[in-house]
Amino acid sequence: MKTITCKVVIPIDRQLKITIPEDVPPGPAEVVVVIVPEAIVPEAVAEKRGTAGDLLRSPLFGLWKDRTDIGDSVEYARKLRAKAEQRSHE
Repeated sequence: MKTITCKVVIPIDRQLKITIPEDVPPGPAEVVVVIVPEAIVPEAVAEKRGTAGDLLRSPLFGLWKDRTDIGDSVEYARKLRAKAEQRSHE
């Protein structure tokens, strides 16, 4: 499985054009759009160091609560971190 992350700004007409890299083979794919609340933008996160209480009050806390495909979110996050660590060593 290959994962591609594209950071975009959704335009007023809500239409995105995505160009897939050449090394991705044609065929079935799943596209997931994650909407980041305006209060949490990458630049703001990088500049601010918060506390655990700040994280609990964050709109990101509980982000996966309505997902039916995850099950145990702690185990899911652990697996995501393990995959990310493997990719950084390849």
